[in-house]
Amino acid sequence: MTEHVFTAAGIRALDVRLDAAGLLELAMEEAGRASAAALLDLAAGRPGPLALLAGGGANGGDALVAARHLHAAGREVQVLAAPGTHPLTQRNRERLAAVGVEVQRLSAAAVRALPPVAAWADGLLGTGVSGELRGELAGAVQALNARAGQGSGEPVLALDLPSGLPADRASAPPLTVQATRTLALSGYKPAHLFGEAAERCGPVALARLAVPPAWADAEAKATRPSDTELGAWLPRRTASTHKGTAGRVWVVGGSAGMEGAPAMAGVGALRAGAGLVTLHSEAELPLPMPELMRTRHADLGAWLAREQPRPDALALALGMGLGPQAPALARVALSWNIPTVLDADALQPELSGLGHSRCLWTPHPGEAARLLECTVAEVTADPLSAAATLQQRYGGVVVLKGGPSVVAWAGGLSVSRGGHPGMASAGMGDTLAGILAALLAAGMDSRQAAQAGVRLHARAGERAAQRFGYGLSASDVAAELGGAWADLSGPV
Repeated sequence: MTEHVFTAAGIRALDVRLDAAGLLELAMEEAGRASAAALLDLAAGRPGPLALLAGGGANGGDALVAARHLHAAGREVQVLAAPGTHPLTQRNRERLAAVGVEVQRLSAAAVRALPPVAAWADGLLGTGVSGELRGELAGAVQALNARAGQGSGEPVLALDLPSGLPADRASAPPLTVQATRTLALSGYKPAHLFGEAAERCGPVALARLAVPPAWADAEAKATRPSDTELGAWLPRRTASTHKGTAGRVWVVGGSAGMEGAPAMAGVGALRAGAGLVTLHSEAELPLPMPELMRTRHADLGAWLAREQPRPDALALALGMGLGPQAPALARVALSWNIPTVLDADALQPELSGLGHSRCLWTPHPGEAARLLECTVAEVTADPLSAAATLQQRYGGVVVLKGGPSVVAWAGGLSVSRGGHPGMASAGMGDTLAGILAALLAAGMDSRQAAQAGVRLHARAGERAAQRFGYGLSASDVAAELGGAWADLSGPV
């Protein structure tokens, strides 16, 4: 099932819809119930009461509902709450009092004074945070982090977001809760997925709430397709398929000192099912697999000028290690309007606006910064916006590579899942370019090819990490593509 990624504004809009329909209290009740279950799981095997910190807004209401469910289940709870500002939060505070649970006033001193606890729930601030924490909240967060970081190691469950962490950014302010785990409510937020913010969250689980699907679709910033959905998009061969119908790929790249890049793209294309893969270069390229074909050209520009293929004859991957002539060659290739993957040296600002519906741009953050004429920090702080802006400027489909990657097309965004830190090594992007070209050559729609290809690559990385551990090579990952394909789509 597709998961949603919401910005803070999207959550506010969703809450307005739920409130108008009389569903907001139901959503809070479900959030609190899910939070109680997650806190029990985090505290399993640890002695002591469960401590819940509640702010004055809706996030605090979730914590108060969780406290009521935990009390009803027979668990001892300690509740520290700020004065309520949200009507439902105040109502749930009254419900706690009615069942005999005392609510103490939140303060740093109160956090420090509690006896040892089995686990904490952080319900101080959710998606509505703006600016750095100050005053009473800042003191409470500092006290909580101090307790969690001491030898007792009291674990912390963040309800929706660690308090102090802005929902929409990958960067993190100096003072936020450092969560042991985070329970995302309704959907993910950018902070759950990217950069330092994701590190503050710890492992993130998703609690689906009673939200009409059409409303979630309307207010979400991006989606996260499931492996089942992505696997259903992958092409399947019939008994009559042969190398000429399985997809033809041309890889155009390589120059002195950069001969390996197009070769790795070729391997990626073969391992992703292309029937025929030819490497075209002015350099003498290695053949890491004897099944690859290669043609050396005295002048790639002259060759491209006279070799325009039929529109459905093949897919093209261009730019890997190609050097300064890449933009001019990319301009020619884009004029053909065939399925095309542009990578590395072909990712240049002068190609702005030339992308077409069958074109994939595959920048990493450094290349994205070049294309957007901004800093890498600006790209990594908000990958969703960066990918969307790239797509608007350059056309086609954009794959902004990273951990995780973002795919942008006209009117949509998706965030990939999976992968492994060991994939941070040379040749990974070249391999991905070949995978994407193979899927395009097999007839996949560019939007679906981008999303499925990124996940296929990430899954192969996960499998390679199980075999080799840390320090993966692109060849290790390419060798696992067949298994990754089966993981997503089932036996071929």
